[in-house]
Amino acid sequence: MKSRTESDMMNLILTTAKEDERVRAVILNGSRANPNVKKDVFQDYDIVYVVREIESFTCDHSWVDVFGERVMMQMPEEKVLPPADGHGRFAYLMQFMDGNRIDLTLIPAEKMVELRAPDSLSVLLLDKDGLIGSFPPASDRDYLIKKPSAKEYEDLCNEFWWITMNISKGLWRRELTYAMFMHEQINRNVLITMLEWKAGIGTDFTKSAGKAGKYLPDFLPADEWEQFQATYSDAEFEHIWEALFTMCPLFRKAAVEIAEKLGFEYPFEDDKRVTAFLMHVRSLPADAPSIY
Repeated sequence: MKSRTESDMMNLILTTAKEDERVRAVILNGSRANPNVKKDVFQDYDIVYVVREIESFTCDHSWVDVFGERVMMQMPEEKVLPPADGHGRFAYLMQFMDGNRIDLTLIPAEKMVELRAPDSLSVLLLDKDGLIGSFPPASDRDYLIKKPSAKEYEDLCNEFWWITMNISKGLWRRELTYAMFMHEQINRNVLITMLEWKAGIGTDFTKSAGKAGKYLPDFLPADEWEQFQATYSDAEFEHIWEALFTMCPLFRKAAVEIAEKLGFEYPFEDDKRVTAFLMHVRSLPADAPSIY
């Protein structure tokens, strides 16, 4: 199946809105509104329709068939798991057979002010009633790395070293899912945040690291990016230990650099004591009657 072009998709999105009196405005959000993002074949069309009589759309979902043949569709507001936010908006997430994807959110016109949070990546495509007004030029200013406060920095350091002890406990118990959850879901995000702050310092906080730090390779020295890659592990317990002991010095180095640049205090004593604890737990026999 031949993939529809950007021109084809935008024409379809706008024509559908223009021909339906219930649709009063159309807004483009996301990466396609970001002049700093390189285009690729996986970019979604993040679209907002400001509508009247939203129930007339959501009572019969077949109206979205106009956008094309789908691989699959998700409607978060009709889901139990994860639960819907129930705030009054309704989203149709549609992956099409030709490779295109539209994430279309309906917002009731009467609730537009309270439901549509300000977003610097917004382009007004259609406003039938002039009820929205003009937007400033779209940019990623809302998504730039933000300089941390001393308290935020302190809390992040505390979280990292605390969670490492949870990881060590899970590894000693050979609880794979628990240990990997703490390593990947919790401390991975803590590490990424610290590395983002480092990138922010290097760019005077004028750049975005992208969702989940996906642009970090653009900002980190090659050796540090290689070290970051080594913090990922397979399911072997010894390999997870190795990944953990790779993550710790990477976190420490970035955190110390940030402390020096921003005048913060790095918790060297916590680091020293926890590192000793981790090394002790790693060598603790499986049948140990006590930790010490």
